Amino acid sequence: MPDVPIGALFAGLIVLILLSAFFSGSETALMTLNRYRLRHLADQHHRGAVRVSALLERPDRLIGLILLGNNFVNNLASSLATVIALSLMGRAGIALAAALLTLVMLIFSEVAPKILAVLYPEKVAFPASTILAPLLRVLYPVVWIVNLFANGLLRLMGVRLDESAAMPLSREELRTVVKEAGALIPKRHQQMLVGILDLEKVSVQDVMVPRNEIVAIDLEEDATIVTEHLRNCRHTRTPVYRGTIDNMLGLVHARHIPRVIGPGQSADKEVLENLLLPAYYVPFGTPLHTQLANFQRQRQRLGVIVDEYGDVQGLLTLEDILEEIVGKFTTDPQQLGRGVLADVAGGYLIEGGANVRELNRKLRWRLPTTGPKTLNGLILEALESIPEAGTALRIGGYTIEIMQTTDHAVKTARVTPPAESRLADAT
Repeated sequence: MPDVPIGALFAGLIVLILLSAFFSGSETALMTLNRYRLRHLADQHHRGAVRVSALLERPDRLIGLILLGNNFVNNLASSLATVIALSLMGRAGIALAAALLTLVMLIFSEVAPKILAVLYPEKVAFPASTILAPLLRVLYPVVWIVNLFANGLLRLMGVRLDESAAMPLSREELRTVVKEAGALIPKRHQQMLVGILDLEKVSVQDVMVPRNEIVAIDLEEDATIVTEHLRNCRHTRTPVYRGTIDNMLGLVHARHIPRVIGPGQSADKEVLENLLLPAYYVPFGTPLHTQLANFQRQRQRLGVIVDEYGDVQGLLTLEDILEEIVGKFTTDPQQLGRGVLADVAGGYLIEGGANVRELNRKLRWRLPTTGPKTLNGLILEALESIPEAGTALRIGGYTIEIMQTTDHAVKTARVTPPAESRLADAT
């Protein structure tokens, strides 16, 4: 090309390097875009997001277009550099031109634009789509031919092209997204969202009030005792049974109590029995997210948990489920929970009936929760016997010393967490 000025050749080479940078950066930006944010922006009718979404509907065509343009300008730049080298230094300059062009293309057309695209994918992808969209329409026949052979080769290799759509997030992946949101979502809201996701992993027996802690009224007791129970009732709905709690008669609502107890009179058991609301029974092992939907569908707020034999195992309220999402409804954020007392040695004196999941939540521990639900059950499962006071064991790195026992259970134990857990509590 003796009649083309060297300056024009250098200008053309610079333009080709810039075009190569454009295609490289566009490819990286388009492939690293957050698909869920892109979908949100497209739903908000953001023009750039709408264009990019249309391009990404067929990523094979988009990649074919970008690589077609990138390879074309790279090959043309190589040819142009060779012409410049021949014009300036003869055949001896070809190797030098190849080395210099490789270094320049690597820095200015690959590394730099791709790093920029990774850091600011939207700022690169949205403007680039204004060029790529019409370019795809112009070069569609060439792109179609390229994809015809490329897709055919992939099919021969057993690759299914219909799997190119973005996969939905799993529950664990969504947990990670929520936790990595940082300042975009307040910490309190992150905990609530994670609590909702965790409902699938928790069943009703994990959060119910166990059978031995149920506050209920036995109609076989003396009228004076029944009256005392009704007057001191702190719950909106209280179970009523006859003889044994497995013989559940129903629930008494707090608003009906004045009709049962007249001024200066004892409770009328017959009137009480006639005013009872039917009990709502929940099968043992029901997942919390299922039971939340059942409470809403049945318009209930309290369920009686029964096992496969129909025996009562506990009570579950709507509040218990909501506390799994938003945390305990308490005005004292430092409250450790009933039956938990910190000691000066860095451990905790804990009642045997304490719920393991509650301990993990309150103290940020990691005691195993896949088996027994209480600390007593955890200890008995590990020892396979009723321990004596003074017995010590280690479960999951936590040192447990038995302080008090009864004939059939651990009453109190001192639990000392591992050093890293104590450090986490201090922070």
